[in-house]
Amino acid sequence: MLVHIVMFQFKEENKEANLIRVKEMLEALPSTIESLKSMEVGIDISRSDRSFDLVLISTFEDQAGLNEYAIHPAHQEVVSVIKEVTSLSKVVDYL
Repeated sequence: MLVHIVMFQFKEENKEANLIRVKEMLEALPSTIESLKSMEVGIDISRSDRSFDLVLISTFEDQAGLNEYAIHPAHQEVVSVIKEVTSLSKVVDYL
């Protein structure tokens, strides 16, 4: 099982609306992308200097599954929105 974790820092402009929009878009992906085995999306409630605004935790059978997800058109649609509304992201993938 491969775990894919991404944390996002959102731009201040329309931040709350963009957080909800991206969360909903991400949560729709498991029903569309077969290689995506599970997904959890959370919006930060601590609002500390150390925290990011949104986290995505998803699982795949293997690297091939993650690769399939990465290029899937539904995922790419979300990626294009994320690139517009975020200022920073960090990722960790582990087995």
